[in-house]
Amino acid sequence: MSNAQKSDQEWRAVLSPEQFRVLRNKGTEPAGTGVYDKHFAEGVYTCAGCNTPLYKSTTKFNSGCGWPAFFDAIPGAVSRHEDRSFGTIRTEIVCTACGGHLGHVFKGEGFKTPTDERHCVNSVSLKFHDEK
Repeated sequence: MSNAQKSDQEWRAVLSPEQFRVLRNKGTEPAGTGVYDKHFAEGVYTCAGCNTPLYKSTTKFNSGCGWPAFFDAIPGAVSRHEDRSFGTIRTEIVCTACGGHLGHVFKGEGFKTPTDERHCVNSVSLKFHDEK
């Protein structure tokens, strides 16, 4: 069975309650509380739900927003969807492999990055694997 086809009960068996709230119910962790916000070791960030590689540490930057910020994802790993849940139009990002909610992507904020994008990702949606 693929990760995307798991039932809520199956997801609850493998995710913490907070991971389930964010990854499966599109929640958001409070700003500044995530373990990876100020984490800058070399390695790869994977989906906490299915362990698919999503971001390389070389694309992470300090945006000051209170959540981990990346200027680009591993090609094909992250999908974008229109999100109108707060009365505005935002771009939601999810793990392509399992559909887990990661956060949102913002463009044109003026960060000095190659893409001028900020992938604002919940730490609880990620796992880190160092390059050793």
